Parts: sequence; structure tokens; C-alpha cells
Amino acid sequence: MSKEHHYKATISWTGNKGTGTSNYRDYERSHTIQIENKTLIEGSSDPAFRGDKTRHNPEDLFLSSLSSCHMLWYLHFCSEEGITVTHYTDEATGTMTETADGSGHFTSVILHPTVMIEEESMIEKAKELHHKAGQFCFIARSVNFPVQHIPTVLIK
Repeated sequence: MSKEHHYKATISWTGNKGTGTSNYRDYERSHTIQIENKTLIEGSSDPAFRGDKTRHNPEDLFLSSLSSCHMLWYLHFCSEEGITVTHYTDEATGTMTETADGSGHFTSVILHPTVMIEEESMIEKAKELHHKAGQFCFIARSVNFPVQHIPTVLIK
């Protein structure tokens, strides 16, 4: 039996400088992302597309979604397997290819998680669980390219 989960976000453009989109250079790409009961996110486009470098852009958020989804599944599976994780960071990288017509798409994402665990005897199992997390991550299962993992596991 499958279950459905529904999500809602309100995206509001805040970049009208008085003349709307009358010219490509006459408006900001600034916007807000509001999700009920959560902190407001200030967004923009990537600076390569006239965006504000101090705001989150969709590409950053996409990469972050893949990384955090993987991490949450990984921590879940470690807890089930008796692996105590005491620290987790990921230096995720992604490549988006822009096409001749101006559109584009992500072609690769590589997660580089560094995980600290308590027991040396669990290192191999801790590394293996990244594969399982990748198979269960909702976001990774929704993209049309493989998400790679290059994990490092350290002992506390």
C-alpha cells in the first residue's frame, strides 16, 4: 500500500523595481519561499543569471535537498544497524549544463560525506550504508541522473 505525502510552498516574487518585467535588466530575481511554520527563505537566481549572490538560488537548494535527504536516510540506517554516528558533514558538488537554447539541466551530483563513528569495527558497514541511503532517498530517486557518493568514515 502506497501513501501520498503532500507539500505546499508559497513563492512570491519581490523583485519588481517599479516597471515589472518591461526589460530583462529592469527587474530583480529576488523572491521569498514561505512554508507554513518555517523560517522565510530569501531566494534569487544564480548570479550567472543576474541573481543576488547573497540569497539562495534554486540550484543551491536542489543540491542541498539531495544532500540532506541522503544524510537523513543514512543516519536512520546507521541507528538501525547499531552504528553510532557522532558527526556528519557533506561537501556536495553538482554540475548543471546550460544548453545552446538557454535551458539547462543537472548532469551530475557527487556527495562527499565525512562521517565520524564510535567503533572501528563498523567502518565497512558505515560505508556500505551510503549505498542503501542512496536507494531510499526520495529526492535522489526523483532525478534523471545518478547521484554518486564518495564517503569518508572516521573514528571518534
